[in-house]
Amino acid sequence: MAPPKLYGWAISPFVSRALLALEEAGVEYELVPMSRQDGDHRRPEHLARNPFGQVPVLEDGDLTLFESRAVMRHVFRKHKPELLGGGSLERSAMVDVWLEVEAHQLHPAAGAVVVECVFAPFLGRARNQAAIDESLGKLKKALEVYEARLSQSKYLAGDFLSVADLSHFTIMHYFMGTEYAGVVEAFPRVRAWWEELAARPAARKVAEFMPLGAKKQE
Repeated sequence: MAPPKLYGWAISPFVSRALLALEEAGVEYELVPMSRQDGDHRRPEHLARNPFGQVPVLEDGDLTLFESRAVMRHVFRKHKPELLGGGSLERSAMVDVWLEVEAHQLHPAAGAVVVECVFAPFLGRARNQAAIDESLGKLKKALEVYEARLSQSKYLAGDFLSVADLSHFTIMHYFMGTEYAGVVEAFPRVRAWWEELAARPAARKVAEFMPLGAKKQE
C-alpha cells in the first residue's frame, strides 16, 4: 500500500500538528506541498478532499480525513494507541478532556497572539495590540489551570504522554518565538512540560518546517 499523503503548507500549525503525529508514529508518509498564496486550497481538486477548503488533509488508503486533531487521533489509533490512553476507559477519557481543553482554551488564546505577532505581516496588516492583550489575559488564566494540573500529574491526561500533550506543540512553538514567551515561563511546571515536549525528536524535526524569527510565506 502506498504511504499516506498529507496535503498542505507545513508552516501552518494545523498541518504541522498532523505532521507531528506521523513523525511520532514513525509512519512513512508523503507531504504534498500546497500554496495558500496561489489559492491551492480553493481549487476543485482540493475541495473534493475537504469541502471547507482548509488544510491539512490526510489520504490514507481509501480514507480521506481533514481537521488536524482528527488526523492525529486516526494516526495514533492505527499506529500508537497508547498515545490515546488505549486500553483504559479512564485514561482515554482524560486524554479526550485535555485534548478538548487544548482546542477550546489554550489554542484560541495562544493562536490569536501568534496570528498578530507572526502572521499579520503576511496578511498585509499591522498587528492588533488590543487583540494581543485580551488574548494574553485569557492565556494566563488557562495556564493557571495547567500549572495546577501539572502539579498533580507529569502530563495533562495523567502520568503518561498522550495526544493531549502533543497537540499543543505547534501553536506553542510559534507562541514561544514571540516576545510574550515569558507568560509561559512564569509557570514553572508548564515551562518544564513544554521544554520536554519541544525536545522530543519528532517535535524537533517538525519545528524545522516552522521557522521562527525571519519567517517566510509558503
